[in-house]
Amino acid sequence: MKIAIMGAGSIGSYYGARLQKGGSDVTFIARGDHLRAMQRHGLTVEDAGKWHLSDAKATDDPSTIGPVDVVPFCVKLRDTETAARAIKPIVEPRSSRCSADYISVVVEQPGMVRKIGHLERLAFGEYDNSRSPRVEAFLSACKAAGINAEIPSDIMLERSTIGPIRSHSLTRQFGLDLMKEVVAVGRARGIPLAPDFAENCLAAMDQLAPEMQASMATDLSQGKPLELPWLAGAVVELGNEIGVPTPCCRAVRDILALYVDGRRSKAQVG
Repeated sequence: MKIAIMGAGSIGSYYGARLQKGGSDVTFIARGDHLRAMQRHGLTVEDAGKWHLSDAKATDDPSTIGPVDVVPFCVKLRDTETAARAIKPIVEPRSSRCSADYISVVVEQPGMVRKIGHLERLAFGEYDNSRSPRVEAFLSACKAAGINAEIPSDIMLERSTIGPIRSHSLTRQFGLDLMKEVVAVGRARGIPLAPDFAENCLAAMDQLAPEMQASMATDLSQGKPLELPWLAGAVVELGNEIGVPTPCCRAVRDILALYVDGRRSKAQVG
């Protein structure tokens, strides 16, 4: 199977490396120091052990790859439109795009990624939930790579459940209230979320390793731009459109608004 990883940062590099190790023909679409390191020295992965792909193919120009079967879409939400336009030369009607993953990986240094904790799950599927040949083929490629992948019964119900704070009574309740607002907005817009979906997500969070951290929390700590407008911000906007109150999501959006474009420069401070 021919695969192009769009946005080969931490997660994209990890899954791409696993897929190549499992026998797929993989090209990493990356940028910056990480791209240059892969082009010069290959890609190192640290999970249960440490291993190296000396022959990793990496580029910042998708048009040089040619048509592919699958494009795992691993970019930040703010880069979605730009990245979608960039992959046009490699996408055919039969090609698949997927982006639903549950894992924590960091770029330890350019050319090296490290998986954190034990959580790993890749979920993907057709919008109509059919078991199409292309979905089945990608599932086979993932299984050959040792990736914990599955085709859920309803791809529209897939949501991330990772949260960094669960032990303090106040922050735990705030997190639950946030998820309840998301569920309320989703249900009002016709997504068949169970009434207790938020509580089930919280229960799932209790099973995660304590060091697991949401990707936006990592971006905030590193001073990187945040996906806030497409997460809490989007919930607020969608809620406003249909008259569903979202005070907790609004609080998150407004509190983090100063950092949405990354760490403020000295000229902006004070």
